Amino acid sequence: MARTAVSRRLGDRLRWRVAEVTERRAESATAVTLVLEVPEWPGHLAGQHVDIRLTAEDGYSTQRSYSIASAPDGTRLELTVQRVVEGEVSPYLVDELMPGDQLELRGPVGGWFVWQPEQEEPVLLVAGGSGLVPLMCMIRSRRAAGSRVPFRVLYSLRSPAELLYGPEIRQGTPGVDLTHIYTREAPQQSARPPGRITPDDLARHGWPPDFAPTCYVCGPTAFVEKAAAYLVLLGHDPERVRTERFGGGED
Repeated sequence: MARTAVSRRLGDRLRWRVAEVTERRAESATAVTLVLEVPEWPGHLAGQHVDIRLTAEDGYSTQRSYSIASAPDGTRLELTVQRVVEGEVSPYLVDELMPGDQLELRGPVGGWFVWQPEQEEPVLLVAGGSGLVPLMCMIRSRRAAGSRVPFRVLYSLRSPAELLYGPEIRQGTPGVDLTHIYTREAPQQSARPPGRITPDDLARHGWPPDFAPTCYVCGPTAFVEKAAAYLVLLGHDPERVRTERFGGGED
């Protein structure tokens, strides 16, 4: 019977559902958050993603995976999509999909790169660009659950113009310490010159390995591999470094 129950849950997650766009919010010049109403949504964990399927009138179909940005909230789901130059799917989602439009999705997907309110250890989140999306879901889920687990966040982005969730980031969240790492253009008041993330950044703004934090790293493949290697170099247990990556030229 246990196998039957697991099979039913898995089958439910693999079933395509029709979601309706109820709202869209611009997050930057190239990114938008889509608010979806998903009937019979089974719920999700912070860090999971969904598959999106688009089908043209001639029957051509394609699909992509996108991280969930919102904390669990019934049948309401938020996805933040970054437009990829010459991408096939993201330009449509960012520029053309409007409230009232529908799309197909299935999920949630993923069981390793997740944070749950029952976790008690400190958390380090390391984001590269739109890799912030699933980590924002963790921050929002922590707040929604009333968790007091301390979070530290290193957010690497090219310039202030590419900041996601600006008003919410600037307002801050008690117990969440966030550090920006600008790689190409930093604000005038920034003490750190622009540059890629370094071991010193992780040592200064992350947790000491002795605190045994769980570390979540998400972003382009090269960023994730480098940041994860730095964390291990600094003494963090590789088993506590969880990674999620996406190809730089794909959407």
